[in-house]
Amino acid sequence: MIVDTVQVVLALISALLFALGTVLQQTAGVDAPVSATSSGLLVRMARHPLWLAGIASDTVGFIAQAAALRLGQLAVVQPLLVLSVVFALPLGARLSDQRVGRREAAAAALVVVALVGFLVIAKPSGGRSEVSLSKWFVAGIACAAVCAPLWLLGRYGPAPRRAALLGAAAGVLFALSAALTKSVVDELHLGVVHVIASWEPYALAGVGYVSMTLNQLALNTRALAATIASSTTLDPIVSVGLGLALFDEHLRASGLQAAGAFVALAAALLGVAVLARAEVPDTIAVS
Repeated sequence: MIVDTVQVVLALISALLFALGTVLQQTAGVDAPVSATSSGLLVRMARHPLWLAGIASDTVGFIAQAAALRLGQLAVVQPLLVLSVVFALPLGARLSDQRVGRREAAAAALVVVALVGFLVIAKPSGGRSEVSLSKWFVAGIACAAVCAPLWLLGRYGPAPRRAALLGAAAGVLFALSAALTKSVVDELHLGVVHVIASWEPYALAGVGYVSMTLNQLALNTRALAATIASSTTLDPIVSVGLGLALFDEHLRASGLQAAGAFVALAAALLGVAVLARAEVPDTIAVS
């Protein structure tokens, strides 16, 4: 019970820090826009102190996320990170002097209640730390097969369309990054040398860089609502799927309970979609 509580607290801290980080990154992208080419985007953004402050917040959030994943299931931690959008309400109001309306407050409440309902009904549990290379290969190919066309199509067209496609690709890779993070931290008990000699940290660095680039490209379109709605929706859904497929996590629910759990998750994502259309959360995306 104590471990479960600590896992949830760490996930909430991570969500808050990711929210703050993306507020700062998006503000930097708007205040000092950078060419929308992908190859060296993050290097060019690193010239802006506000963007670096956002990355620092993201880094601490990642550490909290990794600690939460070390203690528990991917299917628990990633859905909780959806609350990053809820944290955007006070952060956005504070940093940009925008008003939080009743609709946004109600949507935030729906997200919180629905996520609690999902975790209580589904009770994600189980799991293992070792995943075969063949399973990782299949997962990587599947994610690449989804993200590649999204990225290609996201290079053209009106800003909202590009943001939605690029944000969707980023959301898929956020989930894959979380799965790789869990694999890395689960191996820490074998020693730092073992971790450095394994392939997972380098795959994590590569996937993380690509996901951050796609997310920043989406944010730089200024169609922020579309970015958030797509990335925030796909991250927890793909994460739950990866948790079940790779780590043998399972949901302790059957029949109507399982249906109720996914209805609760869908309700949380509906609340996120409402928040994404509001002005304040337009500065937030989930990592």
